[in-house]
Amino acid sequence: MKFVTRTNWILLAIASAAGLLWATPAVAGGIICGGLIVTINFHLLYRTLKKAFVPATLTSHHVILAKYYARFIVSGLIIFVLIFKHIVNPIGLFIGLSVVVVSITLATVIEFRNLFLKEAV
Repeated sequence: MKFVTRTNWILLAIASAAGLLWATPAVAGGIICGGLIVTINFHLLYRTLKKAFVPATLTSHHVILAKYYARFIVSGLIIFVLIFKHIVNPIGLFIGLSVVVVSITLATVIEFRNLFLKEAV
């Protein structure tokens, strides 16, 4: 989990820097906004689930789902406003929103590689 969280921020920084260097301001803004939305959302989901599985304070699944849907609705509204008001470029926003997917994919590839290398030895 720490790897994915750390990788989210690193990929966001790399994608933002690349966007600022080589893309228009609207695309770079989309990358930054999308990356921030998804990274913060992922962090909040992690905190919610971490608290939910502590034995002393087990949380109802209804509370977890309510928080999930609240985050989903807020994220959707933010994305809607960013696109509707032409604040950011949708392609840049899509790239930024992909940061967590790339981080999780990278973590999965590394874990599979480690698993198969350990079995081969």
